[in-house]
Amino acid sequence: MSLAALVEYWRLLDDERVLIAGKRGPTRLGFALLLKFCIWAGRFPRGRGELPGEAVDFVARQVGVEPAELGLYEWTGRTIEYHRAQIRSHLGFRECTVADAEQLTQWLAAAVCEAERRPELVRDELLVRCRAERIEPPAAGRIDRIVRSALRQGEQTLTARIMGRLPADVAYRLRALVAVELPDDDTGEESILALIKSVPGNVSLESMLTEIRKLRAARAIGLPGDLFVDVAPRVLAGWRARAMVDRRPGQERCDQADRPGRRPGAAQPAPAQERGPYAGARCR
Repeated sequence: MSLAALVEYWRLLDDERVLIAGKRGPTRLGFALLLKFCIWAGRFPRGRGELPGEAVDFVARQVGVEPAELGLYEWTGRTIEYHRAQIRSHLGFRECTVADAEQLTQWLAAAVCEAERRPELVRDELLVRCRAERIEPPAAGRIDRIVRSALRQGEQTLTARIMGRLPADVAYRLRALVAVELPDDDTGEESILALIKSVPGNVSLESMLTEIRKLRAARAIGLPGDLFVDVAPRVLAGWRARAMVDRRPGQERCDQADRPGRRPGAAQPAPAQERGPYAGARCR
């Protein structure tokens, strides 16, 4: 960390020195670091490991305490909770309540998630919003739930708006298109949906004729030209990719039946590795 950054973010101001005036030793250093970290990152550190070593040394010199004494500061218990309450009061922050979480979810769904579907970027926007609203960011697991809920609500709102633009006859043809049932016997018949999703293959007269059939089949549905006019290109590309990999109705049943030694609906083996714990949140 550069000297300029240390001076800008970790230098104790006069009103901050008043807050630490009555504290001594590890408590004095720990409180000062909590305060400056909260101003720098918009949240409290979860432990000593999140504090930059240069910042610890810089603040320790200002408060007249040896950096090694930070090891005696307790990161759980009544003392640190009291320190956090003092700092929230001084900075005008508050803890994230249930009502705050609901409002943050609704804001993300309306202002962010209709155009941005990447969870990590939605999470960044949530942290920025928390800082602007003077809300202490919730725990990592709660942030994860807020982001998932906002993404779901944003997509539901967007798809409902798109569905509202469809004439009744077009909506009927779309439902009929995706409600195709696979026959029990292999008749060689191919559904319109399977035709549209099929890969073109090598260029030939036959593949060109197949692509013409696809275009005619898609145009026959009669989708309005401005159906996706307000959908972000990235979101539209994601939907297109999902549509290309989604299986046809009954395909999973057929795949399971083709696997030797496995009955349809049998329990699947557990994955070899589980995903690690959710990463901690940090403001930009």
